[in-house]
Amino acid sequence: MNKYRKDFPMLDKDYIYFNNASTSLTPTVVIDSMVDYYTNFGVNINRGVDSLGYKVTEKYELVRSKVAAFIGCAKGEVIFTRGTTDSLNLVAQSFGNLVINDCDEIVVSVVEHHANFIPWQELCNKVGASLVVVPVSDDGIVKPDDLLKVMNNKTRIVALNHVSNVMGGINNIRELAKIVHQFNAYFVVDGAQGIVQEKINVHDLDVDFYAFSGHKMYGPMGVGVLFGKQELLKKMPPIVFGGEMIDTVSIEKTTYKEAPYKFEAGTMMIPEVLGLGVAIDYINNIGIEKINNYVTELRSYLVSKLLEEINDIEIYNKNIVDSNLVTFNIKNIHAHDVASLLDKEKIIVRAGHHCAEPYMTALNVVATVRVSLAFYNTFEECDKLVEVLKKAGDYIDVLF
Repeated sequence: MNKYRKDFPMLDKDYIYFNNASTSLTPTVVIDSMVDYYTNFGVNINRGVDSLGYKVTEKYELVRSKVAAFIGCAKGEVIFTRGTTDSLNLVAQSFGNLVINDCDEIVVSVVEHHANFIPWQELCNKVGASLVVVPVSDDGIVKPDDLLKVMNNKTRIVALNHVSNVMGGINNIRELAKIVHQFNAYFVVDGAQGIVQEKINVHDLDVDFYAFSGHKMYGPMGVGVLFGKQELLKKMPPIVFGGEMIDTVSIEKTTYKEAPYKFEAGTMMIPEVLGLGVAIDYINNIGIEKINNYVTELRSYLVSKLLEEINDIEIYNKNIVDSNLVTFNIKNIHAHDVASLLDKEKIIVRAGHHCAEPYMTALNVVATVRVSLAFYNTFEECDKLVEVLKKAGDYIDVLF
């Protein structure tokens, strides 16, 4: 896979980048597509009758079709948002307000990213509903049997991740969806990490909503996608109002366009959407299976090296196989100090609670170090990481 490293200009900066779960690097073809927009078009979509605007609108809508093909849904079920957080808040504030009453329950897990926890917590607080936390396994996975135990006729929404951004465990979305729908509830999936871990078909998985971001999949920041089943999107009211999402406006009344357009008010992030389309092409050209087979092999190598060579290391997700994450702490050394030490050697990792503070509490830690791999990382980079960590116990006190 090393041949693809040349596609990523950030890799020329002499850094070892192990923070891909936060934000993946961007290939030149994606950057070029955004530069091309600003250089050769630079106009808005869905406005006026000029030829440039028409061409850009065509390009924009072509990306919607690409996304639909990428995740296995209809074009009209793809809403462009500003990211996973924006998508999940849209579901909570629009759909959630439609279906949740004070006697209802919303199910989440303790391992959720804050973006898939707080919106539901706030909705419950607003209407007087109950937030129910489903247990997770030691690997941070929601087992179907455990979900079944917390479901009842009061459950209206279940909101879970596809892949945990702390542990990297992959939830069996298809089996979980069967249980959710058995109780006539709705299934909302945070796919921020999952979108690059598995080739998905949202209709085959039978999820009601699926959210993800461009910047986790080698695309631009500031753009994301919300998939919603067409019959649900039709019922949902818009929550942001302005230009281009309307059908007609009068002094007395305003009517709105059909989904997805009623959810895309104002000037959209046009170059970012175009960049997302190129990122999808880039992933398809390599192949998700090929990418993840390599990353799984790389992670297995790194976990083995860490366990063999680093004293007093605790890897919280060492038993997970299909993942790009290695989450750990070194005894008596704060996660932030470990990350700072690595940074001095130009190795970029993530340290903190990873926007999953309830799960850090469940693990009885304040923070962890997270290494997240991508297909442009190498075995040599993993060796360098281990080499630097081996020195940590010897001179961490001198440096800090």
